[in-house]
Amino acid sequence: MKLKPPQAVALSFFLAIVIGTLLLSLPVAQGAKGGISLVDRIFTATSATCVTGLIVRDTPHDWSPFGQTVIFLLFQAGGLGIMTLSTFFAVILGRRLTLREYDVIQGALDHTRGYRAKRLIKYIIGLTVAVELIGASLLFLRWSYTETWPMQERLAKSVFHSVSAFCNAGFSLFSNSFMDFKGDIYINLIMIFLIFLGGIGFVVILDVIKGIFSKRTYRKPRISLQSKIVLTTSLVLIIAGAGLIFFLESGNTMKAMPFKDKLLGSAFQSVTSRTAGFNTLPVSKLAPGTLVLLVFLMFIGASPGSTGGGIKTCTFAVVVATAWTMSKNRGKVFMFGRTIPRTIVRRAILIFILAVGWILLATFLFIIFEKNNLGTKDLVIRSLFEVTSAFGTVGLTTGVTPGLTALGKILITVTMFIGRIGPLTMALAIAIREEKLVFSYPEEKLMVG
Repeated sequence: MKLKPPQAVALSFFLAIVIGTLLLSLPVAQGAKGGISLVDRIFTATSATCVTGLIVRDTPHDWSPFGQTVIFLLFQAGGLGIMTLSTFFAVILGRRLTLREYDVIQGALDHTRGYRAKRLIKYIIGLTVAVELIGASLLFLRWSYTETWPMQERLAKSVFHSVSAFCNAGFSLFSNSFMDFKGDIYINLIMIFLIFLGGIGFVVILDVIKGIFSKRTYRKPRISLQSKIVLTTSLVLIIAGAGLIFFLESGNTMKAMPFKDKLLGSAFQSVTSRTAGFNTLPVSKLAPGTLVLLVFLMFIGASPGSTGGGIKTCTFAVVVATAWTMSKNRGKVFMFGRTIPRTIVRRAILIFILAVGWILLATFLFIIFEKNNLGTKDLVIRSLFEVTSAFGTVGLTTGVTPGLTALGKILITVTMFIGRIGPLTMALAIAIREEKLVFSYPEEKLMVG
């Protein structure tokens, strides 16, 4: 039986999770204490493959170097996309791609313009390796200057965190993430750079590079509509998010910080909260208003065809533009001098509704499962935060993840998988075939609002 593209994408991630779970089940993968439960192994493999970063076990202490390597390989593969990676190796080995494989790759990357699938895959792998190597080199140089770790440890941490940042995975070999580096401008800027590039999407990066290095001199090279929406929305969210975090936390978690550290902390948390999941501020101590803001940022997430999750910036921008259009009683949605096709508008609205629906349902179940475990203090906002973090494949937590019940862990595991696969699979499924009605029913007005 031939799988449809959405089914192939979902199955590839599922198989990667299964393989990851089996590898993490080996005694050599677990730390000195061992005894990691099956639920925790599945949770960790899912979190890594879906580039989420939520952990129920401390990565540097509860997993051996072998286990950490397995986690590393899972989020590297998950960030690139399992189908993209497997197709790359097929191309390297000289196998020709089928039309179905072209459909899967182009759909998985939300690619509609400019490059053939085979060439696009090569560009993506080359770009990923180049960016991750540059990031690792910069981190290594900085830590060689500031830290006394052995060279092998500096190298391992540099590579691990560079790949984790670019893949927006959020896994760290530091138990408190990057809180020890909250005042280090160099480390903050490197991580922000890697997270931003990984989150805007491969096609957007290639589009911008193509525009910058274009040989055309008689007119400006055309940047695609997707690139304009992604860059504009991303910058607006980063700047607005940083400003609000600075305002909300200056008298709270950042009260005793110098002005420079407040700026760094606000900017870093604004960028990483979209999908990366690292933190330099203590998330468990953030003000309720800040938690709500982060829920909003996590829900939107990264951009189409990127390493991150969420409903994606383009989806959010189209939904906002549609609402604005409807408020003006216009028939078509316009953005940057272009008309958005009705199929795209419907797809964006459906993804938005499905995402909200699942988050509300999962939050409801989470409260039921974890009420006795977490108590009643801030239960709703902490539950919503945890579920949205999982759905957006972010990885931030108010500290409740390690203490979840088995049912809570299973729910979050399913949410991470749906967050990485669900909206994307639904979008691909809708794009396969548009049903054409040969009849219609009579219209009748009704009261709304």
